[in-house]
Amino acid sequence: MAMPTLARSMWHQIEPVHATLYFSPQAFEEAAALGYDVTSRWPSYFAWRTAPLGAAGPHLAAATYYSFSPATIAGHIPAIWDTAAPAKVLEARWRAVDRTLRALHDGDLREAADLARRAAESIDVAHRPLAAANLDLPWPDEPHVALWHAYTILREHRGDGHLTALRAAGLDACEALVSFAAVGAAPVAGFAGRGWSPDEWAAARQRLAGRGLLHADGTATPAGQELRDRVERHTDELAAAPWRALGDTRAARLAELNRPLLGAVFTAGALPAGSTLGIGAVKV
Repeated sequence: MAMPTLARSMWHQIEPVHATLYFSPQAFEEAAALGYDVTSRWPSYFAWRTAPLGAAGPHLAAATYYSFSPATIAGHIPAIWDTAAPAKVLEARWRAVDRTLRALHDGDLREAADLARRAAESIDVAHRPLAAANLDLPWPDEPHVALWHAYTILREHRGDGHLTALRAAGLDACEALVSFAAVGAAPVAGFAGRGWSPDEWAAARQRLAGRGLLHADGTATPAGQELRDRVERHTDELAAAPWRALGDTRAARLAELNRPLLGAVFTAGALPAGSTLGIGAVKV
């Protein structure tokens, strides 16, 4: 399999497993025990995902998350560190992952964890701040938690590369979402949590329309579709290196071993029905 194609295929395998942290009842229980308001998922989301960076401020978070409105980020960061220090958040994150995955799957994941760790430890951390921050954390002893940790490093590696692809395409943070919605990858309403105001969204649409990328109704022109396709191909290319290091055979074995866990994630309804990821909706 061509490595960019393999990178996308493996992303489909690992992203849902990683994302359980942001939606599982066990994770919300751990977040509530730390003192976070769990009536919304965002306080714990920002705490869980940012903690590997340390007590990051709003500018660092905006740089690494990109598609979130800076105002939304500033509404959570640095206040989340007043509730719990990053070290405490990380301790609770391990507990949340342990409890979440135990509730979903009781199979032997040692081989899968070893393969995923091999891929994760092969990454080049240049221009990959979130991947690098997670790679700096100690490896958990429990295989299922180690597997999640490896998947997190790999998905953040891909995400860091995606930002590079967006910037190379000349898409600013709000334009990245507007252009994504324009190709039908996810509904506009799904991006509400990113915090852009209606005026900011409309201005981004106007800028993209001025570049010939959007029709008047907000859907992508052929040029807009081609640009998004190029972004996705570039993202896959930038994400390919760890899968190249692992190789086709071992990657296929990891996917085979991961399939029961992935199935359990979907069977249990561990993730929301709607997603802003666009998995399966964009061309390779």
